Amino acid sequence: MALIAASLGQDVRLLAVVKAAGYGHGAAQVARAALAGGAFGLVVSTPEEAAALLGLLPPERLLIVGGLADRAAADAARVGCAVACSSLPVMRALETGAALGRRLPVHLNVDSGMGRLGCAPEQATLLAAAIASSPRLQLAGVMTHLAAAESDPEYTAVQLAQFDSALSAISARGLDPGLRHAANSAGALQHPLARYDAVRCGIALYGYEWPQARPALSLRAMVVRVQALAAGASVGYGRTWRASRPSVVATLAIGYADGVLRSRSNRGHVLLGGKVAPLIGAVSMDSVTVDVTDLPEVALGDVATLIGDDLGADLVASWSQTITYEVLTSLGDRVERRHRE
Repeated sequence: MALIAASLGQDVRLLAVVKAAGYGHGAAQVARAALAGGAFGLVVSTPEEAAALLGLLPPERLLIVGGLADRAAADAARVGCAVACSSLPVMRALETGAALGRRLPVHLNVDSGMGRLGCAPEQATLLAAAIASSPRLQLAGVMTHLAAAESDPEYTAVQLAQFDSALSAISARGLDPGLRHAANSAGALQHPLARYDAVRCGIALYGYEWPQARPALSLRAMVVRVQALAAGASVGYGRTWRASRPSVVATLAIGYADGVLRSRSNRGHVLLGGKVAPLIGAVSMDSVTVDVTDLPEVALGDVATLIGDDLGADLVASWSQTITYEVLTSLGDRVERRHRE
């Protein structure tokens, strides 16, 4: 955390993205670590996520950025923290939920090319003026989201130009845009012009896609059975793996309900005693199986590493043809979290 904050410079604030249970790591624990490491604020997706973090920092530094329908927007306003807004209907809903006597901080979300959330750039000035003139709302920031900061610098430049145009129009109206922010982790790292007043870093906080950062999370599971199989015997649903020789198979107490994606079936490996054990057969809801024929020392109660050591979540993701984010956020509630300072 401190590594990222220091690399941004003194004039750029770090907003730590801790949505989706802190990318599977534990939202409250990550939030505390982020703030201790120099983060200025926290970013979540839903009112429920925000409510769970109240009290850790001033409420105006806690920002809800997820898409909100009318009722959810009113609920978000009642939490009392900052809320992203993309349209007049959402703004009106925020007004209905905002507490009397205190103007709710609102961050205007401008769609510069993500095509997902945000108002059109040409509508930004009108919406900014409406927010600023509301007796219950305060224009606390203007934001956008980059669609391909890690892979398409030309498109990123187009997005930043759109965002700059919207910011200029808002300022020309005599309005203070508040905190300006656009960059995600890749944007903050690869596009210094995208840093503005603050950056919203997510995956970088957890040790990925940032130079010298180390993964924060390890995932381990216990061996609950070791059995010998004859050549030709099969393992798992659908009999998708069959022993080509007399084999020894270990069963681990973890499955797709815990975050081992089913697409990992017959792909990749785990580490047992620092040695490779191929994952074999279909991933089940509660268990996976690994080939330990060449690891005769493996015994009941041993602990296998599924993420950690030399097994980064990015490598694990490649075995399922997905992204690091999905692997981390898929970790189930029944996976015990043990946090270290």
